[in-house]
Amino acid sequence: MKPHSRRAAVERTTLTLILASLLGAGGALAHGLEDHIAAAKGKTPGALVFKPDFKRSINDYAMPDVVLTDADDRPVKLRELMATPDPVMVNFIFTSCSTICPVMAHVFAELPAVLGADGKRLRMVSISIDPEADTPLQLKAYAKSLHAGPRWKFLTGRAEDIKLVQLAFGAYRGNKMNHEPLTLMRQSSGASWVRIDGFVSPDALAREYRMMLAM
Repeated sequence: MKPHSRRAAVERTTLTLILASLLGAGGALAHGLEDHIAAAKGKTPGALVFKPDFKRSINDYAMPDVVLTDADDRPVKLRELMATPDPVMVNFIFTSCSTICPVMAHVFAELPAVLGADGKRLRMVSISIDPEADTPLQLKAYAKSLHAGPRWKFLTGRAEDIKLVQLAFGAYRGNKMNHEPLTLMRQSSGASWVRIDGFVSPDALAREYRMMLAM
């Protein structure tokens, strides 16, 4: 096995273990990770423990004036979408990703249940960083596999517009294979953004969200 292939395999295995600990006994996720998770649980002695490793900061970002496309193939003006009095949470994913994206997607999928009544106004937005492959139809299937509710929107668009959005949020890393786990949230339009760099569990993210609401 070539060195870069061996490194990629190690990274996939590590992230599969993280995901397994997040999913618990009855969880499942799309893109063929279920078998890996089951194998990890069967071969790893003791309980798998998820240890969040993230950095929190407060930032202000200028929203680019771009029009993206949602999973129903409808145009979405990003500035208008973000100009809401409701709390908003954003991440960057792509549907063929088998490493960090399934972890981040699962955290978003679990968050509403963890928040309960505290999350009833929360709007979540996942923006694809692989717009050439992630068509609206692909995003719709991905959202369905995650049992995404109506307040979780999936967006794609032109490659140049997606790049502008990543640059605006300090998330651009050159190409999709270099992207890093990142979650952004803000209380309402005009408020500063809370930036979470790194892996965060649903419980930890819920705590960060409640802290933000109390700011």
